[in-house]
Amino acid sequence: MVAMTFDTHAFVKELTKAGMPEEQAEVLARSQATLIDEKLATKQDLKELELRLKRDMKELEMRLTRDMKELELRLKHDLTVRLGSMMVVAIGVVAALVKLL
Repeated sequence: MVAMTFDTHAFVKELTKAGMPEEQAEVLARSQATLIDEKLATKQDLKELELRLKRDMKELEMRLTRDMKELELRLKHDLTVRLGSMMVVAIGVVAALVKLL
């Protein structure tokens, strides 16, 4: 994460100027600085996340396209085998009927 600048000294000065005890202002400034440093995402963080997500989505799209092509080929093969099997059975049935009649 990119470091954000937070002027804790100026923050403490503003709080004490507004009437807050200095010790409380310092605690609040430290907690705010920690929050900003550890929890807040910057525009740069979000941009990097967006780029990673776009890359991941493109990779997923390529894999899905490849998998769909493989599935289509397997399906064509399976259908060809089934149709061939049905034709062999049908010819056998017709031959048996011709022989019986």
